Amino acid sequence: MIICGNFLVTGSVQLARHFKISTLVVGLTVVAYVTSTPEIFISVKAALDGSPDIALGNVIGSNIANIGCILAAVAIICPLAVRNKAIGFNVAVMFFVTLLLLVFGYNGIIGRLEGICFLIILITFTGESIVQSRKNADTKETVQATMKPLRAVLMILAAVVGLYFSAEWFVRGACELALLWGVSERVIAVSIVAVGTSMPELVTSLVAAFKKEADLSIGNIVGSNFFNIVGVLGLTTTVRAVNITNHTLFIYDMLWLLGISILLLLTMLPLSRGKIIRWEGVLLLSVFVGYMITLYK
Repeated sequence: MIICGNFLVTGSVQLARHFKISTLVVGLTVVAYVTSTPEIFISVKAALDGSPDIALGNVIGSNIANIGCILAAVAIICPLAVRNKAIGFNVAVMFFVTLLLLVFGYNGIIGRLEGICFLIILITFTGESIVQSRKNADTKETVQATMKPLRAVLMILAAVVGLYFSAEWFVRGACELALLWGVSERVIAVSIVAVGTSMPELVTSLVAAFKKEADLSIGNIVGSNFFNIVGVLGLTTTVRAVNITNHTLFIYDMLWLLGISILLLLTMLPLSRGKIIRWEGVLLLSVFVGYMITLYK
């Protein structure tokens, strides 16, 4: 999954450069969406196989892991400078769709209508971001593609095929672990499956941070969280409604997600000269570890 994720990111970034899209928008859209491909396959397949706890838990757990584990690890290894004020707006959008997920799931089911609503938000946000990026593009700062478009497309397609099969193995293994360990599918989904499917984000964000591309690194995490909800769950629930088997646990997990999302925004203030430094990364990681401990108590 990690290898295919790397192929997917490389091909997508190269393809995006042909269309002259800014680094931040590439991170928020193209890179974020393609690194979330494992979540798509796992959640859709889990829903079709009658495992709603894995389908929903994968998304919620991945979003918590992206902030509390992936971004925290990146900040600890290489502190991230927050130079682009637009990141604050995008974090706000991420927080809005997270609240929307809580509202949609409050009645115990996320159906096709809610899924379509999520997909409309995804298409609108992506289209507007790309249009604004191209409108404000500075040709002097645009990074030129080093790969031909056809090769980039073939790399993306090969990666998607690999991710499809690895996702199938992942779901099967997660269900077996749930039985062997005597824990629920929800716990496996929001911990092992969630962290595993976030590995592409970790690799991408680390590479971007070492290359001093903080916008790409942070944008990848924020964009992935946004896409996991409106893209992954949007597609999953459009295909098949997801029933929330335990309403109390759903609210519990969502409160952790909302809390760590607010904490992320606070670590970035003030946006004009913000920087996510090591101790803030340790703080985010501590919250994530605390959440994991509550799951396995």
